[in-house]
Amino acid sequence: MTATLTTPALQVGQYRVDPPVVLAPMAGITNVAFRKLCQEYGAGLYVCEMITARAVVERHPGTMHMMTFAAGEYPRSMQLYGVDPATMREAVKIIVGEGLADHIDQNYGCPVAKVTRKGGGSALPYKRNLFGNIVRASVEAAEPAGVPVTVKFRVGIDDDHHTYLDAGRIAEAEGAVAVSLHARTAAQRYSGQADWSHIARLKEAVTGIPVLGNGDIFTAADATRMVEETGCDGVVVGRGCLGRPWLFGELEAAFQGRPAPEPPNLGEVARVLRRHTELLIEHDGHDKAMRDIRKHMAWYFMGFPVGSELRRSFATVSSLDQLDDLIGKLEHDAPFPADALGPRGRQGSPGKVTLPHGWLDDPDDPCVPEGADMMHSGG
Repeated sequence: MTATLTTPALQVGQYRVDPPVVLAPMAGITNVAFRKLCQEYGAGLYVCEMITARAVVERHPGTMHMMTFAAGEYPRSMQLYGVDPATMREAVKIIVGEGLADHIDQNYGCPVAKVTRKGGGSALPYKRNLFGNIVRASVEAAEPAGVPVTVKFRVGIDDDHHTYLDAGRIAEAEGAVAVSLHARTAAQRYSGQADWSHIARLKEAVTGIPVLGNGDIFTAADATRMVEETGCDGVVVGRGCLGRPWLFGELEAAFQGRPAPEPPNLGEVARVLRRHTELLIEHDGHDKAMRDIRKHMAWYFMGFPVGSELRRSFATVSSLDQLDDLIGKLEHDAPFPADALGPRGRQGSPGKVTLPHGWLDDPDDPCVPEGADMMHSGG
C-alpha cells in the first residue's frame, strides 16, 4: 500500500521526527545493535531498552552498558522507568548532567504481574497524584538541559478502570512534550486486538502536545490506517519489527507516499540476520551475542520454507562460522511469505491484573509503592 495521507513530521520537543515513527523499547531486543540495524532502513526515533531509575542512581554496571548509543545516533532516546519521584528526579539529573541522552521517555505500560502487584507499570497511572508527581519531577530535572520528556501508558488496568485520559491530561499539564498510548488494558496483556478508538479519544482530550498510537502495527498499511482512523500524530512500533528491521524502510516509504520497497527473499533475510549478529558481537562480545541472536531466529524465518532440523540448528547456533554454514543451506531465492506479515512475538492470553492490597481504594493517594523498582520489560 502507498499512503495517501500527508503526515507532517512529529515534533518531540526540539527534535523533528520524520517520518513520525518511533521504535518501542523492548527488553532484550532494542539494544544498540538492533537499533542501528533498524536505522539503516529508515528514519525515525529509536528508543533504547528500558532503564530503571534506581539502577541509574546506583550506577549498576549492566544498566550503564545498556545505556550505550551508536556513534551518530541522534537524538539519543532513553526510556526510563521509576515509581518514586525522588529517585526519578535523581536519575534524570544524572542522565542530563552527564549528557547520557537527548530525550527521555517514561514507561507506564508494563502489564507483568511481578510489576503490577507492587503498584508499578500499568497499575501506577491509577494513582493520579503519584503519577503526576513522577512526571513533574522528571520534567523539572530535565528542563535545565533542554531534554524533552515523553510518557507512554496503556488504556488502563482493565475495562472497569480506564486511566489513559487522566494520564494524558496529567502528563501534558506536568510538562511532557508527547504521550503514547498502547491501546490495550493491562488485563489484555498482548492478547486480542488493540482498540484504536481509545487513541482517537486521547487525541481529542490532549490537544497541546503530540499523541502517538501503539498496538497492532505489523505493516506500513497498519501504520497509515492508524493515523487516518485516529488522527494521531505518529506511531510506535514494537512487535511488528521483530525479525523485520526493514519494516522501517516500508514505513518511511508509506508516510512519504512512495511505493513500498520489494520485500526481501530468504537470501536477503539471511544477510540481515548475519549483519544483526555482527552488530551484537561488536556490542556484547562473541559468546553473549551468539546466545542473544538465537531468540531472533524464529522471527527472521517466520513463514519461510526452512526445515525443522535446520531451524533447530539456527536456534542453537554458537559461532559465526556455524551461522555462515547454516545460512549456506538455505533456499536463498525463496520469496518473502505473504502470511508472515501478521502478529509476531508474545501474545498470550488475558487475565486478572495482580495489584497491591487496597490499590484501588484511593486513586489520589500519592504514596510511593513499596519495592516496585525492578528490571522488567516495557509495555
